[in-house]
Amino acid sequence: MESPFKGKTGLRRLINAFGYSMNGLATAFRVEDAFRQEVLLAAVLIPLALWFEVSALERALMIGSVLLILIVELLNSAVEATVDRVSLDSHQLAKRAKDIGSAAVFVALVNGVVVWGLILVR
Repeated sequence: MESPFKGKTGLRRLINAFGYSMNGLATAFRVEDAFRQEVLLAAVLIPLALWFEVSALERALMIGSVLLILIVELLNSAVEATVDRVSLDSHQLAKRAKDIGSAAVFVALVNGVVVWGLILVR
């Protein structure tokens, strides 16, 4: 069955999607401590990536690795919210979903460290 919220098309759909995205970013910033910390990290690292004398490709990799951390954190927060919406009861599958989401954030953070390290320590 198709969602009843899928009826919009064209420019109206784009405007609505932008609004939903901004609401999601604002909500994540307001309620997710980890997301706020990672936004602060991005606010420091992205200008640094622009300041360092590196190639355009290296700069793109540095900024992309930081943005990837934010993306994965947003997805992890969405998984956690969905699991909590289904049930607040302790369940092994809920724990598995949350742990795997946390692991994804960890891998994104390691990726950021590796990318920055390889570029800056050459």
